[in-house]
Amino acid sequence: MKAAAGFALLLGLTLFAALTLYEGAGDVARAVSSVGFGVLWVVVLRLAQTFLASFAWRALLPRSRPRPWLTARLRWVRESINNLLPVAQIGGEVVGARLLRKHGVAGGAAAASVIGDLLALTVTQVVFTLLGVFFLVDHHVNADLTFGIVAGLVLMAPALAGFWLAPRLLAMGWLDRLAAFVEQRAGWATVSGLPALRAAFDGMLRRRSGLTLSLALHLGAWFLGVLEIWLALYLLGDPRSYGAALAIESLGHAVRAAGFLIPGAWGVQEGGYIALCAAFGIGSPTAIALSLIKRIPDFVLGAPGLWLWRRMEDSSLRDIFFRERFSPREEPHGL
Repeated sequence: MKAAAGFALLLGLTLFAALTLYEGAGDVARAVSSVGFGVLWVVVLRLAQTFLASFAWRALLPRSRPRPWLTARLRWVRESINNLLPVAQIGGEVVGARLLRKHGVAGGAAAASVIGDLLALTVTQVVFTLLGVFFLVDHHVNADLTFGIVAGLVLMAPALAGFWLAPRLLAMGWLDRLAAFVEQRAGWATVSGLPALRAAFDGMLRRRSGLTLSLALHLGAWFLGVLEIWLALYLLGDPRSYGAALAIESLGHAVRAAGFLIPGAWGVQEGGYIALCAAFGIGSPTAIALSLIKRIPDFVLGAPGLWLWRRMEDSSLRDIFFRERFSPREEPHGL
């Protein structure tokens, strides 16, 4: 698996290098350098999106939910893992659920919140992408770009179906019986967590206010991300309307979803930006520079996020050690 991920990353970086050289590496470098310290505002906008998304995730947790600062840090860790490490896009979610459990949230509730958060994120992304298609309808779209957009929407479709099917599937009693059978035969104690996951997911869907708030906050985060494109194009000396920025941002995410097999969608994102920006009369060097500027927050925020992950993992291990080492034990009877 690691070898396949490494090969996919190498392929993506090769495609990125080929596109950059073909369109003019010097022009791309000059465009990126012209932004200067203005790119820090793009980083600030990304950080604001991360915190907004953390509130969307927190809204799905039970009433005795952790403090906002904890879910904000966990969201930061999730995004950092997904953006910088050669893992599947759910790698950060697995870590986030585990750390959430270590900080006092029940295992079923932690897993259900992450699943629900992914579903809410995907549902709002579909809505966001359809808005981008609306703004692009009066512009020429080549076949390759159309294929990328359709592929991205198709990949999101199962999540939309899962949003409605998951509670019905989890409510089926045969899953509990299957979990008990597997646990009895294989001795996998973790399988018994399925009923808890089912109950937590059912409870999450019954809290309509939290679900509605999560969807609204995720949608707000998508629209906040449009400002990254709008500001970056302004800094690159090619300002565009908010509608054009919305089309580039939303459809760029759809194209990136189509390249999910390549870590970071290297090369795929740049190719999508070239096609999208061409629809608005933006040159290819500027499009590649725009894509690179969008990647800068991944590194600026991702590196501290990975460090924070290590700190939180070490802290959890220390808590377990001290709890087991110094917690009072019952004396044997008869002493």
